[in-house]
Amino acid sequence: MTLQLYGFWRSNAAFRVRVALSLKELAFEEIDVDILSGRQFDAAYAQVNAEHAVPTLVHGGHRLSQSLAIIEYLDEFQPEPALLPSAPRERAYARSLALVSSADAHPLTVPRVRKYLGEAFSADGAAIERWCRHWVAEGLAAYERLLDQRPAAPFALGQDVTIADICIAGQVALADVYGMDRAVFPAVDALASRCFALPAFTDAHPFQQSGYKAANER
Repeated sequence: MTLQLYGFWRSNAAFRVRVALSLKELAFEEIDVDILSGRQFDAAYAQVNAEHAVPTLVHGGHRLSQSLAIIEYLDEFQPEPALLPSAPRERAYARSLALVSSADAHPLTVPRVRKYLGEAFSADGAAIERWCRHWVAEGLAAYERLLDQRPAAPFALGQDVTIADICIAGQVALADVYGMDRAVFPAVDALASRCFALPAFTDAHPFQQSGYKAANER
């Protein structure tokens, strides 16, 4: 049954789903929705995702949104390799790590927030970029503290890649897009390097996506 992913090269949320699909070796068709030019608000796409956001996964005629919900859905209908641990405490820990990026840090840097900063507070491009870099760094700093308490071995929850690693790597990918120095977060950088040694992560990175334009399109 064909899987369709509505996404965009610059979408960190789409990155997460793209990695999960690749890790599970699920073939999919990606449909481009240019969120930088506002195509997520087109009437046709509103019929796909009323939230005007990406990603959206279409499977068997059913539409699913929100990256973590999509990943959990993938884990249920394609159990191997599992991206969530089976033990309840480990499962909760994996989710908590994933939410640092997907719920706390990344939402403060998305296009609608950047647009509002400009419209409501007259923030110029440089100020908006400083805002984004600040919140990307805050997310990385939180991960650094968490990985200091429980070091990766070799991934966040042990031998297997989980949803936690996908979200940590996504936060690092954001740092890459903004030209930030990973080295100031050594534990995060080491974990991300192990993740990006895997094709599923490397191929999903914004710099590897065919739609990647240039750093001035942040």
